[in-house]
Amino acid sequence: MKVFVTGASGFVGQEVVRQLHEADYSIRILARNPNSRCVQVTMSRYRVEVHPGDILDAASLAGALTGVGAVVHLVGIISECGRSTFKSVHIRGTQEIVTAAQKAGVRRFVQMSALGTRPNAASRYHQSKWAAEELVRKSGLEFTIFRPSLIYGPQDEFVNLFAKIIRLSPVVPLMGSPRAQFQPISVEAVAEAVAKSLGEPRSIGHTYDLCGPESLTLSEIVSAIEDVLQRKRWKLRVPSWLARCQATSLELLYPHLLRRAPPLNRDQLVMLQEGNLGDARPANELFGLRSVSFREGIARYLGTDA
Repeated sequence: MKVFVTGASGFVGQEVVRQLHEADYSIRILARNPNSRCVQVTMSRYRVEVHPGDILDAASLAGALTGVGAVVHLVGIISECGRSTFKSVHIRGTQEIVTAAQKAGVRRFVQMSALGTRPNAASRYHQSKWAAEELVRKSGLEFTIFRPSLIYGPQDEFVNLFAKIIRLSPVVPLMGSPRAQFQPISVEAVAEAVAKSLGEPRSIGHTYDLCGPESLTLSEIVSAIEDVLQRKRWKLRVPSWLARCQATSLELLYPHLLRRAPPLNRDQLVMLQEGNLGDARPANELFGLRSVSFREGIARYLGTDA
């Protein structure tokens, strides 16, 4: 079966493509820049087909799904910049891919959402993810939806950010509620669930949480990173009002001056405040997922500075 993958150039997408290739699926990816180094490496390494296009440009999707048996829709953003807003990317982008799948007669559709997605969510990020889920549920396609917790791996922008701070600074700032808990999961486990779902008819019509085996506060996550790096730092709790001021400033400065998404935004603060827990058991049992401990998982790629 040929699988069409959006977001294949991303951190999660690269691992999903790798595991789909190992499972002997034929793969076609959507790429805004087919000549980018990442796309070229992916083509060479996994023998993928490339369709130039953009999920926000319906015309560019013409013919993209011809001969395809399933769609894996991974595109998502955590910060807004320019036309790449939560509403445009998560909602409109999902609608364009769903419509393209319907027109091409594709039946199977796997949607990447996020843990914490729900009706009336506090963050705009989760609100847009919920709207995207609803589009998929009402599409008439044979869908499976995944909601991962914090995903870590060699190219992640969460653990690696804290590791960089720990290496360079004697102080690590902590934002959000000190009681909020998270269940970090490895990118390999997330990709494994996605790949296995395509051959598992029992997953059709269901939504699955993807979570690691431990519930950790942000402080405990940072302590684990410190342990792996064998460095201890002073943790500084940033007052919520100060964190909001910083996030607001970055939201104004980065898109307008640097043309880049800000490294921190108010939606992220909301999510750090409320935590991120789910029920890992259904996905673990159906797909045979075996998540390692957070320390063991990050040690595979962070190594040690000792």
